Amino acid sequence: MLTKSLLFRKKFVLIKCVRVFKQIRFYTCNNYFVTTPIFYVNAEPHIGHLYTAVLADSVARWHELKGGNVIFTTGTDEHGLKIQQAAEKFGLSPEQHCTNISKKFRDLFNVTDIKYTDFIRTTENRHKEVVSHFWQTLIKNGYIYKGVYEGWYSVADEAYLSENEVIDILDKDGNNIKVAYDSRHPVVWTKEDNYMFKLSAFKDGLTEWLDRGVIHPQKFEVLVRQWVDDLGDLSVSRQRNRLTWGIPVPGDDTQTIYVWLDALVNYLTVSGYPNESHDWPPDCHVVGKDILRFHAIYWPAFLLAAGLPLPKRIQSHSHFLVDNTKMSKSTGNVVDPFDRINRYTSDGLRYFLLKTGVPHADCNYSDHKALDCLNNDLADKLGNLLNRCTSRKINTNFPDLFPALNQEILESKFSPEDIKMYKSLQQLPDLLDEHYNEYNIYKVIECVMMYIKWANKLIADNKPWQLKKNQEDLQFLKCLIHVVMETLRVNGIILQPIVPNLTDQLLGRLGIPSNERMVKNIHFGSKEISERRLGESHGVLYPKIVTSNKPS
Repeated sequence: MLTKSLLFRKKFVLIKCVRVFKQIRFYTCNNYFVTTPIFYVNAEPHIGHLYTAVLADSVARWHELKGGNVIFTTGTDEHGLKIQQAAEKFGLSPEQHCTNISKKFRDLFNVTDIKYTDFIRTTENRHKEVVSHFWQTLIKNGYIYKGVYEGWYSVADEAYLSENEVIDILDKDGNNIKVAYDSRHPVVWTKEDNYMFKLSAFKDGLTEWLDRGVIHPQKFEVLVRQWVDDLGDLSVSRQRNRLTWGIPVPGDDTQTIYVWLDALVNYLTVSGYPNESHDWPPDCHVVGKDILRFHAIYWPAFLLAAGLPLPKRIQSHSHFLVDNTKMSKSTGNVVDPFDRINRYTSDGLRYFLLKTGVPHADCNYSDHKALDCLNNDLADKLGNLLNRCTSRKINTNFPDLFPALNQEILESKFSPEDIKMYKSLQQLPDLLDEHYNEYNIYKVIECVMMYIKWANKLIADNKPWQLKKNQEDLQFLKCLIHVVMETLRVNGIILQPIVPNLTDQLLGRLGIPSNERMVKNIHFGSKEISERRLGESHGVLYPKIVTSNKPS
């Protein structure tokens, strides 16, 4: 028989093994496939486009930090009547117009460190071949038929609309016009001989998919279910004499494939479809709420018709507004991201968008708000904390060192609340993993800044500039500096997906090598890491934006 002592030891070992197993499960991250929508090239990129890309990028980077292999795709949508008209307006061929605008999106994403693995253009041959193959699959499976479409069409939205989705309003000249209810874009009555898709056949399949809880935030699921209850067949082509800028229907050069069918298939193109080894389905499509219908109704129905698995998650997000109005070229309220990068840096703009933007509610963009946020968080709190704890004015007795933890001093000199706060650093990955996975990046920032504020208070309360004067206080000072630097190290690792350049500078200053900046390395701080040398200083982490440059 086992003695009580042996039973206790076995139970203790079992509990410890379970804890280790949970950590292994957390840090063993498989592939993560995330996409942004491909962005329409009728106009130059604005802040709203960048927010979508930064949101997806931050989560993709988090999965990389957990050790996963990430597929992260973005690109440009380059077909459709709106593109055709925009090119004519500028006196360019559609090809040249698309190349010009697509380059601006790519330039924006490169300068803001969007770490995509593939940038797809729908004018590429690889994509045209996949669209043709997908169309023929839908034909073969019996879900496309020749018919007549008669109804409302919004050129601006590239969307077919029912009577319930169209309203009457007065234009600026007092004339009564028909517009789309959601976008307020003008609509035209269209009657065409087109190819139709049997969308109405997929009510049960879509409902079953929705029952898995795939629409996020959940508030948008209600709207999607309303659309499912009102399904009619969908026109999936336009007469080519009306729309020449698009992919021809295979075997019928009098018709052009509907731009949204063309665009949505980009997700298959980047996955390697139709090869058997293609990566499918995606873990998440990140989309603005204005294109939710196309991703939550049309796209899964197309995939069901082709016999392909459905996306695991549709992450919709709300909009950045200006004076409570959606940004658009027509209203003249577009915020230029390149200009704001010059004002705030790329990391500054990333930080502000991810802190201010929330998936479930629209928010107003404000330059005043951006300036106050960045000065307060990045300059005054984060940058100042790094400067204070690494300054030789405080570290006179042990300059350029990241001290090791002195457990005895920690337990005897710090308050129970501060000890608890310090020890909770090790649990941060588990808490913030949920926020990252739910695309609530603003909650990640809230939590990180709570720790940064606490560490700044530790310095203010304990006055290290006085502690250094007394020999008997030097061990306490050394432990205090460790606690502050460890707080910066842990939160620096966590902030990497949000502000990659600032955190590279921060972690470099703390002497943390690039191979010790993964999420798993958070648990190898505190007791395990011995004293280390600090890295080189490259000046102020985030220079304060002076008031004289404050936008009006």
